[in-house]
Formats: sequence, C-alpha cells, structure tokens
Amino acid sequence: MRPHPRHRETHRTDRIGWLRAAVLGANDGIVSTASLVVGVVAAHASRGGILLTGVAGVVAGAMSMAAGEYVSVCSQADTEKADLAREKLELKANPGAEHHELAAIYVRRGLTLALATQVANQLMEHDALGAHARDELGVSASLTARPLQAAAASAGSFTVGALLPLAVAVIAPARGLLVTIAAAALVLLAVLGALAARVGGASLWTGAARVTGWGALAMAITAGVGALFGAA
Repeated sequence: MRPHPRHRETHRTDRIGWLRAAVLGANDGIVSTASLVVGVVAAHASRGGILLTGVAGVVAGAMSMAAGEYVSVCSQADTEKADLAREKLELKANPGAEHHELAAIYVRRGLTLALATQVANQLMEHDALGAHARDELGVSASLTARPLQAAAASAGSFTVGALLPLAVAVIAPARGLLVTIAAAALVLLAVLGALAARVGGASLWTGAARVTGWGALAMAITAGVGALFGAA
C-alpha cells in the first residue's frame, strides 16, 4: 500500500493577531488623516497649514495607535496569564474535578461519555494545562496576545495608510483639493477593505463597502465642521 502524501493545511486564524492590528492601523491612518486634511481644506487653510496639520496627525496618530494597541493587548495578555495561573492551581488542588470538567466539555461537543473520558485522560496525561487552556479557556498559541507585535503592526500600518492621503495633498492642485483627497481616500479604503477581506477569507465587496462607508461619513462630518469654523 502506498503511503498517503503528506497533507499540509494553512489556516487564517494564525493571522488574526497581526491582521486585526494592521487593518485597524491602516484604516485609521487613511480615515483620520484624510478627514483631518479635508477638514482644514474646508476651513480654507493655506497649503503649508494643510501639510503641517497632516504631518502632525501622522506622528500623533502613529504613536497613539502603538500605545493604545500595546496597552489593550497587554491587558488581554494579563487576563490570559491570570486565568492560566488559576487553572494551574486548580489542576494541582483537584485534578479529578478538572478531569470531569474537561470530559464534560467534550460531551457537549458531541462525544460519548466513554470516549470523552478517554480523550480527557490522554490529553491531561500529555499536557493538562494546555488542554484546559485550549478547550476550557479558549487560549491557544495562534490566538494568544502579543502586545509588541500588535503595537508595531498598528503603528507601521497607520503610518503607511496616513502617508497616502497626505501625499495626495502634496501633489494635487489647489483647485478641487477637497474632492481629490476625499476621492483618493475612498479608493484607498476600498482597496484596503477588499485586501483585508481577501486575506481573511471574507467577501471582497463586503470588506470594501464596510470601510468606505465609515470613511465617507467621517470625512463628510469633518468637512462640515471645517467649513463651519472656517466661515466663522
């Protein structure tokens, strides 16, 4: 009998940590910077004032994204560590109850009691804490919190996203600058949304519509505010 060829699979859940941070950063970079620039254009600011505002927005936004993502993911990591430490103590204090708890989880997932008990036995002999972390707490290696990775992905993607509408503000003619920046930002958001959906295995149209809709709303509101205060 011929041996079966080696079967290798790749799963998109491995990308969740960095993909979420990168998409959030790039989306925020495009939306916030384009909205900021559109707002000051609507207020009839000079080209120098527009660029200064845009650059300040890029720097402040990138640092804010990095700090916010780091603190947020650190909080998640702290919660995971606390849960794992508690689970470790429970396994040491009452392994029998923890075994029954794990077997009950497998029964709820469709296994018979006998098979669930056998599976729980083998998994706890191999790695009791790992089995409970994965099946009871929902903590796994692919989904675990990585604060530095998330912070770097958010800050880097924010900067890349923010520089794109800023570049349009630099090279576009003064006449019709507001419309040009808004249109370019919406195109960039549509591409970003479709790309993120493609990487995540979702609908391209849904991904594109989701981000362009919110981006258009943000730019419309800031343009209105800019026009209001510029007129005042």
